[in-house]
Amino acid sequence: MVSETSSAHVAAAVPLQDCALFLDFDGTLASLQDDPDTVALPTGGADLLLALKVKLSGALVLISGRDIRDLSVRTPTSVLRAGGHGLEICLPGEAPRDDGGSIAPKLKASVETIVASHVGVRIEDKGPVLAVHFRQNPGAEADLLRDLHALAADLPDYKAQHGKMVIELKPSRANKGIALASLMQSPPFTERTPIMVGDDTTDEDAMRTATDLGGFGIKVGAGETCAKYRLRDPDAVWDWLRRLVDEHT
Repeated sequence: MVSETSSAHVAAAVPLQDCALFLDFDGTLASLQDDPDTVALPTGGADLLLALKVKLSGALVLISGRDIRDLSVRTPTSVLRAGGHGLEICLPGEAPRDDGGSIAPKLKASVETIVASHVGVRIEDKGPVLAVHFRQNPGAEADLLRDLHALAADLPDYKAQHGKMVIELKPSRANKGIALASLMQSPPFTERTPIMVGDDTTDEDAMRTATDLGGFGIKVGAGETCAKYRLRDPDAVWDWLRRLVDEHT
């Protein structure tokens, strides 16, 4: 397991002009909240992201498990956004489509039945992805994991993935690593070194891909990781990003 690394150490490892930067949203750029609808960038965060985009010549991606429409409300639309773990991508300045697809009603009903017996557990509908949040009832974790994995096992195109106080039922192609690899094949990302910054299980997919492509991952917070570096929390991430912009001004 990598140890906690200072933002100065990570910044020193980044030749910014040669890099492509992929940033998770929840738990990375914004602190986790009991209610995911209240999560937002810190004051000044949008302006810093836009400055970072300029320094990277556009090679900046906000990549999130959130639905692309939700992500686009919370982040600058002049930055490339990849929502639904990469299922939908909006180029800078591009508005998301009104209808990004939805999960099959029968499957959603099955998830609702599983969740109904657990007080404090809520479903977040993210188009083709369903997130089951149990932060307000941690004791439900084992039962939810068992039942949702059993449900996904009968669905060849879906998988259940465990994250921080959440279990997501999502299409198998909804994978941040797949999205990162695809984006790296097109300008302005080609010939650059990918860096993935994230805090949760789904981010590990992209960190592994970044490493395979000659880059590296930065893990935010505690927990096992394949990342080369670690930052303590979202505040440390913003300190690092400010340092990147300042040192390349």
